[in-house]
Amino acid sequence: MKSLKQFFGGDVRQFSMLFALVALVLLFQGLTGGRVLTPSNMMNLINGNSYVLILAIGMVMVIVVGHIDLSVGSVAAVTGIVVALAIRDWGIPWYLGILLGIGVGLAIGAWQGWWVAWVGIPGFITTLAGMLLFRGLNQYIGNSNSVPVPEELRYLGGGYLPEWGPAATGLNNSTLVLGLAAIAWVVWAEVSKRRRALKLGAEPTPLLIAGIRLVAVVAVLGYLTFLFGSGRPGTSFPVPGVLLVLLVIAYHVLTQRTTIGRHVYAVGGNRAAAALSGVSTRKTYFFVMANMSVLAAVAGIVYIGRAQASGPFDGTNWELDAIAAVFIGGAAVSGGIGTVTGSIIGGLVMATLNNGLQLMNVGSDWTQIIKGLVLLAAVAFDVYNKTQGKPSITGLLFRRQKTLMQHTSPEPTTATKDVPRAGATPPVS
Repeated sequence: MKSLKQFFGGDVRQFSMLFALVALVLLFQGLTGGRVLTPSNMMNLINGNSYVLILAIGMVMVIVVGHIDLSVGSVAAVTGIVVALAIRDWGIPWYLGILLGIGVGLAIGAWQGWWVAWVGIPGFITTLAGMLLFRGLNQYIGNSNSVPVPEELRYLGGGYLPEWGPAATGLNNSTLVLGLAAIAWVVWAEVSKRRRALKLGAEPTPLLIAGIRLVAVVAVLGYLTFLFGSGRPGTSFPVPGVLLVLLVIAYHVLTQRTTIGRHVYAVGGNRAAAALSGVSTRKTYFFVMANMSVLAAVAGIVYIGRAQASGPFDGTNWELDAIAAVFIGGAAVSGGIGTVTGSIIGGLVMATLNNGLQLMNVGSDWTQIIKGLVLLAAVAFDVYNKTQGKPSITGLLFRRQKTLMQHTSPEPTTATKDVPRAGATPPVS
């Protein structure tokens, strides 16, 4: 069991989500006759779900602090119509239109953050009002009409990395460079992690396990590079996917390596203790709400680029998909637990499920039923087992290995049985 935990970086919960994602992909790959793992389908999957995954990045921070945002779809819609009208009717350049849209999202986030942080209205109620308010504002500003967007925004929301250089590799060179950069970063991160552990005097992951894990990750990245780079001429890794990757990296660093991120988890874990430690709960609430609306604005801009126009029904039910992605990705209903990478994996699980059912020609009625049951089962199973003191999904996978190791391990002597290991955390009563 220890070796398996070391192989998956110690985060067995995240491993269970990855396992579910891989299992879904392989299942639908077989049921659809190999139509899932094709370049065109994978590009469509990224393009068609990038905006929801962007929303999930911000939503996980909102849920970690114990709130929820129901207005993200409406915020994305009103941002999209403002950007489209500003570019078409005011004649401003497309890049200034993007900045205007982000500014609109920031203003809306500050508005909602003020009600949550300083007035004390729960985020659920505040954003429920915002969902109605900004949905109506979107339809009022645009007169319930569709407004086309320029070519530059269409490229941002549905374009592909450009081709350049020689064609000797048979792959899109931009995608090839991106894949090689990802592989180099993974190797560098593994080496740096091992050096840091040795420098601090900690026990690093055994070299064999680290090597096998590194080879497995590099193999997956290499396969994805080939998959996205070998599509039809003119296609490659989608531009929205690049934006998504950059946001995931930025917010992973923000939540895991910065003071702001530590404050978010501190407030979500125990608000009173965080306040006694000097953390400003008001500023934390304000930040996560404002940040959520900014990312909703980004998602809205990406979507109107893919749709090639802003419409009155943009953003409908987006908040439900984002919330589902976060909870499937391992966030706790009570707050304090959740990661950006886990939420992205949860979003990909939902996207793969939706994509596979569409390829199987399953109707929208049964698609919604199945997605609802998957969400309910994913959350209810772990909640039930935690309340009963039983293992989670991943715990069940490792229970047999743990039992075998306990039976095969020698019984500790009386002299050493009650002596804690060096560096071990004392038990909590």
